[in-house]
Amino acid sequence: MNSENKSCCGCTAKAAYAIAVIGAILIVVFLDRQLKKYTQAPPVDAGRAEERAKDLAEIRNAEADALNNTGWIDPTKGVVRLKIDDAMQLMEENWKNPAAGRSNLLERVEKANPPPPPPPPSKPSPFE
Repeated sequence: MNSENKSCCGCTAKAAYAIAVIGAILIVVFLDRQLKKYTQAPPVDAGRAEERAKDLAEIRNAEADALNNTGWIDPTKGVVRLKIDDAMQLMEENWKNPAAGRSNLLERVEKANPPPPPPPPSKPSPFE
């Protein structure tokens, strides 16, 4: 008689476990579908495609302008942007003598990126 009660309780526990696992899987599937629904990007229609093409053309024009024209990067430090051909010619001239080219390069790097000022002195402890 005891063996019948034990097997019945085992079936109930297994069924409850199976229902819990199936319920958890269904909850995850539901949450996944909701997440996809709320985070889906809008479709690319003609207006959006035209806007993206215009933005890409602006970016490419700005890049071409930066590569092919001279301009100031930081006038206060005297840093300029050169055309590619001019920069290559300047580097060839400067690096005919490698030691002089290296020292010139290091000077320009230090001028463009000065070290930060030292931190202010810390307050002395009132217990000293």
